[in-house]
Amino acid sequence: MAENARRKRLSYRAWHRGTKESDIILGTFADAKLPMLDELGLDAFEALLDVPDPVIYDWVTGRVPVPDEMDTPLIRELLAFKITL
Repeated sequence: MAENARRKRLSYRAWHRGTKESDIILGTFADAKLPMLDELGLDAFEALLDVPDPVIYDWVTGRVPVPDEMDTPLIRELLAFKITL
């Protein structure tokens, strides 16, 4: 039960970022991937949500490379994720 509540909380945070672009990027990714993440994956996603929107946007658009300390499997999955609108 607690894990389900955590997933709901993370989904909400992903969809309510402050910029529409980040809502779409992270919210869509959360909808597709959160159900499959294990505890470590949820931890990684929660850490990603602590990164400011402009930084994530720059990573996703390729303007700025992801720093080594943030280059995790989850980030690589986000960068490879294709959003269909």
